[in-house]
Amino acid sequence: MENAKVKLGDTEATRIGLGTNRLTNTREHIAFLKEAVADGVNHIDTAYSYTGGESEETIGAALSPFSDGYVVATKGGYRAGEGSPDVLRAQIEESLRRLRNESISLYYLHRVDPQTPLEESLATIREYRDSGKIRHVGLSEVRIEQIEQAREIVPVAAVQNHYNLSERRYEDVVDYCAREGIVFVPFFPLRGNIGRPIAEIAKRHGATRVQIMLAWLLRRSPAMLPIPGTLSLEHLKQNLGALEIELSDDEFEALR
Repeated sequence: MENAKVKLGDTEATRIGLGTNRLTNTREHIAFLKEAVADGVNHIDTAYSYTGGESEETIGAALSPFSDGYVVATKGGYRAGEGSPDVLRAQIEESLRRLRNESISLYYLHRVDPQTPLEESLATIREYRDSGKIRHVGLSEVRIEQIEQAREIVPVAAVQNHYNLSERRYEDVVDYCAREGIVFVPFFPLRGNIGRPIAEIAKRHGATRVQIMLAWLLRRSPAMLPIPGTLSLEHLKQNLGALEIELSDDEFEALR
């Protein structure tokens, strides 16, 4: 596929990443991560809250020290009250410890905190960016006006919102990110299903439904970088196979 990579900060990221919200700190999962990177995945997404911290710990055990050739993204400030400066600082420090790295490639504010002004949360993250402990900043589950508000405080490299074939309420954010050079990272990218059209298109391409869902997302916007979660190397390779699928205009519109 043409344009199989997208510029994420200062890294050329393969446009299929890996979500790790089920990753646990076992020898099997450490080995899986190493094989995933060897197979071409260079964008790995985690969060402070995933599997009680084991997701970050597993990534640290498998991949530390991180190469400049891939992006490990994590997030903090998920629950109400966790966007406050003191809590956010503690979570960032803990993420650095778990990841066994001196800096975090991409750090998202996991949710806009209803109890803390967005400016305060982002000013805290900006402190870490200014000190070099965070390289790039992202936002999750945000509207355009919140992105613009954030960009007055710190450069925004990525936005991670819920988006797939069935969940389309952030269409305007997808287009905004493409215009502004911000990577759009859809989470739960495989939860949508359109029934018969997708089955027919998959059969035509000799592909799986999952691959067609991913191919549709990649076609939807040049800024799109899905992060399907898996613990199976076979499924991961199938996901990467979506990069080779070119949907026709008619196929794209049939799914749209």
